[in-house]
Amino acid sequence: MPNRLSEATSPYLLQHAENPVEWWPWGEEAFAEARRRDVPVLVSVGYAACHWCHVMAHESFEDEATAARMNAHFVNVKVDREERPDVDAVYMEATQAMTGQGGWPMTVFATPEGAPFYCGTYFPRDHFQRLLEGVATAWRDKRPELLDQGKRVVDALGAPRTLPSAPPPSADQLDLAVHALVRDYDSAEGGFGDAPKFPPSMLLSFLTAQDERTRPFPAEGASGGGAGAPGEATPARLMATGTALAMARGGLYDQLGGGFARYSVDRAWVVPHFEKMLYDNALLLRAYLRMGRRPVRRGAGTSEPATRALLLRVAEETADWMLRDLRTPEGGFASALDADSEGEEGTYYVWSPAQLREVLDADDAAFAAGVFEVTEEGTFERGASVLRLPVPPADTWRFQRVREALLAARAERVAPARDDKVVAAWNGLAIAGLAEAGALLERPDLVEAARDAAELLLTVHLRDGRLVRTSRDGRAGGSAGVLEDYADVAEGLLALHGVTGDPRYAHGAGQLLDAVLEHFGDGAGGFFDTADDAEKLFSRPQDPTDNATPSGRSAAASALVTHAALTGSQRHRTAAEGALAPVALLAEKAARFAGWGLAAGEAALSGPRAVAVVGDPGDPRTEELVRTALTWAPLGTALSRGDGLDDGGVPLLRDRVRVGGAPTAYVCEGFVCKLPVTSPEELRAQLLSRTP
Repeated sequence: MPNRLSEATSPYLLQHAENPVEWWPWGEEAFAEARRRDVPVLVSVGYAACHWCHVMAHESFEDEATAARMNAHFVNVKVDREERPDVDAVYMEATQAMTGQGGWPMTVFATPEGAPFYCGTYFPRDHFQRLLEGVATAWRDKRPELLDQGKRVVDALGAPRTLPSAPPPSADQLDLAVHALVRDYDSAEGGFGDAPKFPPSMLLSFLTAQDERTRPFPAEGASGGGAGAPGEATPARLMATGTALAMARGGLYDQLGGGFARYSVDRAWVVPHFEKMLYDNALLLRAYLRMGRRPVRRGAGTSEPATRALLLRVAEETADWMLRDLRTPEGGFASALDADSEGEEGTYYVWSPAQLREVLDADDAAFAAGVFEVTEEGTFERGASVLRLPVPPADTWRFQRVREALLAARAERVAPARDDKVVAAWNGLAIAGLAEAGALLERPDLVEAARDAAELLLTVHLRDGRLVRTSRDGRAGGSAGVLEDYADVAEGLLALHGVTGDPRYAHGAGQLLDAVLEHFGDGAGGFFDTADDAEKLFSRPQDPTDNATPSGRSAAASALVTHAALTGSQRHRTAAEGALAPVALLAEKAARFAGWGLAAGEAALSGPRAVAVVGDPGDPRTEELVRTALTWAPLGTALSRGDGLDDGGVPLLRDRVRVGGAPTAYVCEGFVCKLPVTSPEELRAQLLSRTP
């Protein structure tokens, strides 16, 4: 049997390279083979860290009898959804239309032309074998009905769709989104909706920005009346902080090693689905950092010093986990850690009282069991518990010593597998979070890690101004970048430019966003998710909703808003406003699925501001001005820095000079700037002022 997956860059495809199934990678060759053999195509879509994908692989794809049926009756195509989000999107839409639900693994039966006529997700082996025989029989005996079904699906999903045009969301509409979220908020446990609960990372960023706009910090010496009255806390702040604290104290957060799991299977964040994704942690790093960046505000309710310390600790530990467990030798970040190890989910992470006693003496084991809520009954399977930290212990020295001992012991266990392909979009999100964390937390190593990832993207993923979506071992994959890749990488480069002052990153972001305007526009002010010269599928995906990651459209709006503030480009500003049109429509009815778009709406509403800092890099006064800008500027503020001698071709830095030879900051809106300032206090006051 030809091993057609052995040269893949996708670890998910490589996991299936030795199956008895005669897999083909996605491509025209597979469909040509289906036409030659006159058989349907079975498209199986999943990803390397997917638990149920592993289950179906072990039950069916490694089973000789099942593989024989697949090989006899179908051309079998294996797709990594992370490598080909466009293929995943069009077939997921078909799956949801046919079944009312979706998920992975996704199983699609299609004609040799790619038209889906039967879809599903995970099937147990016996069910799957019967399904294979049933579809093969129907293809032989009732082919016209299957072809008609496929045509109807393609006609329905492939029809041109244009979202209604609308202005970007107003302040009232953004406020309305908060009221809509209140209806879904779990005031007892934090988060939104019922189990399973996913970390609402993008909503946290929106809610924080909304709170900062509607309840601004008072100026120095002000009494703080009105919206800033002592004792008040906005619904936005209460929901954001309540959710962030609940997740950080629960089992969703890795209490030993840092980083967040994919989701909680229960309402109270006790037991997670243990896979860890780069995109979740990159987004949560930035959200926690943003929530904890400002000093305590009088009357902020839950913003006491202990809460701020916890938010910043979680942000820093998440960044450290990303560097320790996801960083690749080439400087990028791997996409995920598996949920399973030793063939079972969660084995690497959970503890029983007996396991604690194997590592610690009796007193410390009892201390750890009490602190982390490890009981004889357990919260997971077979008497094991997921570690939680509802109340940080008073004895911090002992806690840290015990924690380090348990982490070292856990490192001796069989670790979950790592999907070490580098996804451009998710690395863009990581670059943004790490760059800002490095500056705010005074951790130069985090900034250097962001630089290394950016260099990998610019040298391996970028070809003649166009992005390749994935790489592995420093070798670019064959999949073209989609809209989220261009937008999220631009977002990361803009943040990295603001922290480092390197003009290459600003120019790189501009190049990517120019490609977005040239190749992804839909002609009605919005964007498609694939480029105009990408592979043509039966439908051109265009999803405006934010799900596990920002939609391409929301991500483009966010990066375009910041780029326009940096450059003064009205073209990019207009494009951002067009991209934000669906947000106004989603704000009331589907706010939970528009978090990044709502945050971008807040950024657009804030001006957005732009801050230029000029001074010698490494000068403590310069760095303090940069940290002040990152701390007090509204969401979406464009930050740039230089030496005051060479603007590096960055418009915001043009003609910005030092005042009296001291490091100097300029706060601008629409390139109309306030008087230059040289002290952090003056910069803070200008950033908190609502007038340009």
